[in-house]
This record gives sequence, C-alpha cells and structure tokens, in this order.
Amino acid sequence: MSLLLPMLLFLGFYPGQNTQEQNGNLSPPLITALPGSLVPPKQPVTILCRGPKQAEAYRITRVGSPEPQEREANTVAFPELSPDLVGPYHCSYKIGEDWSPLSNLLYLVMTEAYEKPSLSSMTGTVVASGENVKLQCFSKVNFEAFILIKNNGSHTFQEQSSTPQDRGAQAIFLLSQVSSAQAGTYRCCGVFNKGPHVWSQPSNQVQLQVK
Repeated sequence: MSLLLPMLLFLGFYPGQNTQEQNGNLSPPLITALPGSLVPPKQPVTILCRGPKQAEAYRITRVGSPEPQEREANTVAFPELSPDLVGPYHCSYKIGEDWSPLSNLLYLVMTEAYEKPSLSSMTGTVVASGENVKLQCFSKVNFEAFILIKNNGSHTFQEQSSTPQDRGAQAIFLLSQVSSAQAGTYRCCGVFNKGPHVWSQPSNQVQLQVK
C-alpha cells in the first residue's frame, strides 16, 4: 500500500470509521482546517467541526491519540504547527445522549520542512490532447517518495516512490492521454516514509498547456 494513501488524490477528506455509539438519524459533521490543511512550520491552524445548530458538544480527535473530552466549542486551535500535531483528524458532535457518526478524515500536513526539489517536463509543457506527459521531480535530498500537486482550486495529488538518480532521488509521473482537465500548474514535494505528513518545500511550478 502507498505510504500516503488514503491521504492523496484529494487531501483532507476520506471515509472514516466510527467506533462510538451513534444515532443513525444524525448526519456526520464536516471537518475542515483554516486557513487550510497544508501548513508551514510554526504557523497557526484551526480545525473546525461543522455540525448542526442543535449540537451540544463536540469531539475533535487525532487518529491514534486518546479520545478527548467533549467540549462545547467546535474548534481546536494550534498556535504553531509542529510535527507531533500532523496526521489524520476526525470529529463528531452530540445531541442529547446520541453521538453523530464520525466525520471524514482531515489530513493535517506540515509543508516547507525540507529543501525543495525541482520539477520539469520531459515531454514539453505544450502538448496535444491525447498525448502522454512525463513530469520529473528530482532532489539531491534522498527523499523516499515524491508528491505531485496540481493546483486546480482544491489541490489534487499523486504520490510515487523515488528511485536513485545522480546522487539524489527522482520520481517520474506519467499523465496518460491528457485532456484539458490535466492542464494547469504543477509542483512537487519530497517526503520520507517515517513522516508522510511532513513535506518539503514545494518545487518550482510547471505550467502544462493542452491544445
């Protein structure tokens, strides 16, 4: 299994499993991070659990951590993000004696923790629809995997293990039979297996045009 799945493809949301007693009539809440789930070191971030107005209490939990006490506030604020705070979070709310199903998972990621890699297109940046595109992410740092990020308003992601290259590491991302949906701005980041939620600085941008 990929070291970053299920975090990738769309960072922030993935179905979670609920171990609490719950009322099937309650809808799961929505969990988000403000200003976003990709956060540089020592920058503030707030996790917000969005439940109905009738909610009386909330729990916001980092997966694998002890269950927190219920609270009236539907937010948890971290003045400075650190590596021990990153990872998957979920939340739930309480009405009466019933707890809602758990929200989807929110993955909190620290960015800009290491030197940035470089990104280039091996097939050019202006291609015809239906062609294949290869994007190379390279670093002198021996990252164990690279993440390709496409900025399409919400960010979409691909992850690939690295291979040795020129006393460093690389990953080649294949975009098969591209269409206008693959056009846009791409960057990449490097990660290590021991800390998949701690990423490098983002690479330079590559602007892909599909004609």
